[in-house]
Amino acid sequence: MLFVVILAGGVVRSSGSGMGCPDWPKCFGRYIPPTDVSELPADYKKTYVAKRAAKNQRFAKTLDLFGYNDLADRIRQDRSILIPEEFNAARTWTEYVNRLVGAASGIFLLLTAIYSFSYRSENVWIPVLSVFNLVLVVFQAWLGSIVVSTNLVDWIVTVHMLIALMILAISIYGYHLAKVHNMPKIQTKPVIKIIAVVAILLTVIQITLGTEVRERVDAVADHFQGSYRSQWVAKVGEMFNSHRDLALLVVAINVALYALLRRTFSRHSMQQQFMSFVFLMIVLQVGVGIALSYAALPPVAQASHIVLASLIFGAQFYLLLNFTRSAKYTEVRR
Repeated sequence: MLFVVILAGGVVRSSGSGMGCPDWPKCFGRYIPPTDVSELPADYKKTYVAKRAAKNQRFAKTLDLFGYNDLADRIRQDRSILIPEEFNAARTWTEYVNRLVGAASGIFLLLTAIYSFSYRSENVWIPVLSVFNLVLVVFQAWLGSIVVSTNLVDWIVTVHMLIALMILAISIYGYHLAKVHNMPKIQTKPVIKIIAVVAILLTVIQITLGTEVRERVDAVADHFQGSYRSQWVAKVGEMFNSHRDLALLVVAINVALYALLRRTFSRHSMQQQFMSFVFLMIVLQVGVGIALSYAALPPVAQASHIVLASLIFGAQFYLLLNFTRSAKYTEVRR
């Protein structure tokens, strides 16, 4: 469900549907969104612009409390939030589906937190992490509303993505603890663990750079007012080049890890299977990245890019956990 949420968020971002529903938790004051402008409440533009402005003012005060006065002033002085969004049924329903997926994932995380207490005698960290993850998801939902309300303020978008990865990692870690609490330890070569950690760190850095690239693309798109799409990537500059060049390092480190695993674990081990999955996702990711660069950022490729990145991170993290304990029998070659 978390991967589906990331996909839905990618679709919302690539289609510009973030303000498809200007209010929350309802959408245009309804539990079922409208499909035609005639169904909208009277003076809806004025009403929702006022609510958005008030929300941003409250957020600016919060930033002041933490010492981010410059950013708070930028948000206060941003006149673009006073421009009302035109109703678009497709965007409204895209955002509404995103909210439904988010709500469904929240329900599953709540059930996970409740059921996790049955493991408290085996490992108290399982319920602790599950409850913490639930709190983190609530914070992430609030932050997501701020991302849209503030017109995608740079660092907030990046933090939003990193918290999504944190939620994913905590879910994977809690699942792993529940699966291996009575399994013996595996003796894996330290060099394999070190390379695996480096691979994960590079993936996180690459995702962060990718988020920054996307923010620069948004700025370029605003400058050209949505026109000259084929020139957007070229105008991003050095940030895009760094993102592209780091991809080569990501591929190289994962090739090295794959070679080590082939010599260390049996062919049918879960470790080799997950590494094969990681490598497949990386190959697909490179292909999608090329499509983004040379096909004028097609929306489908944008959503696919972020989902593949999340799948790579999740598989790498679970693989790292299984170097210490595994729920399945693992043959380690000496």
